[in-house]
This record gives sequence, structure tokens and C-alpha cells, in this order.
Amino acid sequence: MATTVVIAGADGQLGRELQCTAPTGVRCLGLNRTQLDITDPASIHRCLQELQPAWLLNAAAYTAVDRAEQEEALALQVNAEGAANLATACAERDIRLLQVSTDFVFSGESGRPYQVDAPPEPLGAYGRSKLAGEQAVVSALPEVLILRTGWVYSRFGSNFVKTMLRLMGERDALSVVCDQVGTPTWGRGLAQAAWAAVARPQLHGIYHWSDAGVCSWYDFAVAIAEEGLAGGLLSHAVTVTPIPSSDYPTPARRPAFSVLDKQRSWRDLGLPPHHWRVQLRAMLQDLKDNGHE
Repeated sequence: MATTVVIAGADGQLGRELQCTAPTGVRCLGLNRTQLDITDPASIHRCLQELQPAWLLNAAAYTAVDRAEQEEALALQVNAEGAANLATACAERDIRLLQVSTDFVFSGESGRPYQVDAPPEPLGAYGRSKLAGEQAVVSALPEVLILRTGWVYSRFGSNFVKTMLRLMGERDALSVVCDQVGTPTWGRGLAQAAWAAVARPQLHGIYHWSDAGVCSWYDFAVAIAEEGLAGGLLSHAVTVTPIPSSDYPTPARRPAFSVLDKQRSWRDLGLPPHHWRVQLRAMLQDLKDNGHE
């Protein structure tokens, strides 16, 4: 009998990738905000009552990092109250919940990859809202599984890779910040990690997932330029110049170092690490084969 899994936020990058990678034996039901509004307990009740899933994967989120500085109440409504609504409803019905969170719960002041039990210290409204979501779901549903990630990109939706390809197609030179360090995460790999968690119902608590390796946004942009040209997605070489964050001010402060330690995840999820550049190449091939969505 197929395991029924509901995906909240099915129209987003991760939601789309989850639907593309659903394993055999899973009845995957991707629901957008119209079908499942996580800020509306009545909507959640109707959905779960009708579908009776074994798992709910929460890929719905407010992710506008800069805008959240002026819209913190809205970010909290979605990322904290919405997550709490899901956890409460799941607890009432004995449904497992996977909550997606972020590297932005950390300050970025560490020089070493963040362990899952490292003290959170978000710098801005977005990080605060996601941390509040983590705390809310643990309070309502202690057996929840939280999957933190960062720098997510995919052929779906809007993200850094697709923005860089667009700008590189229009220009001969770009400047990109070089003093913010992390690890890119292909949404396909993140989705596969989520499905691996669903297949291991004994797991709970906090896990970290991104691809392997470390880079700055500048390094990432250089790789996009090189791989895009090699793969035929760009028609000309582009010069990428490194600049400090002070030359590109944004409303929200970003962590200077947001590398997550994934050792526990690679072990418990049974998934091998893949270097971020290998994953970037695979995503660009996916984009070339299937186009932007």
C-alpha cells in the first residue's frame, strides 16, 4: 500500500523537486497555497481530514530575506505561526512532519561548520522567523524532523543560479560579493534527502543538508560562468570580479560563514556527499534539457 505524503508549498523550488523525485511506493500530493494555506488552521484541518497522510513535508515558507526586514510580522505569520499550525494538526492526527529550516538561524561568526546543536543566533528578521518556526514545531510535535539547508537553487523558480545566467547573458562583466561563505544546495539533492528521511521513520530531531564543499558567492558565480559556457547555456565568457559585502549593501545582514556540518545526515540518511560543483553541473544540464520553470 502506498504511503501518502502531502507537500505544502508545492509551487516552490523544493516543492517542485520533491514532486519530481517522489520514490516508488509514495502517493505524493503536492498542494499550493490555494489548496493548503498553512496560516489557516481550518484549511489544514480540511486537507488532513480528507487526505489522511502519513507524512507532511513543509516546503512552504516566506523567503524574501531583505523584504522581511520591513515585513517581519508576515514572515513570522508564515514561518513560525504557519509551521506551528501544521505541527499542532499533525500531532492531533499522528502524522509525521518534516520542517525545512535554514542556515540563517546562525550568526555566521563561526570559523567551523555549524553542528546541529550549535547555539542559534539569527542576524535578521528572516532568520528569527525560521528559528521561531523550529521552536514552535518542536514544542507541538517533539518527534518532528527539521532539515536545515541554505543557498538552494533549482531549474524551478527564482534563485541565484538563474539570476546569474540571465545577467551573464546580458553583460560581459559582473561583480559578486566574496566575503560571504557557504555551500550551494541543488534542490534535487535536498528533495532526495527529504525522501530518505521519510523512508527512515525512526529519525527525528535536527539534520543539516547541503552539498559538499565550501565557496563564496563569488566562487559560485565564477563556476556558473564557466559551467554555463561549457554547457552551451552562455554564448560568451563573462568576467566576474570579487567585491566585499560593504560594496553591495542590503537591508538584511547575511551570515559571513554559513557552512553546515552534514556528517550526521550523510550517515543517518544513507546518502553520499556530492560536491556542489558536480551538483551545479547536473542542475545546468537539467535546465538545458527541460528549460526554465
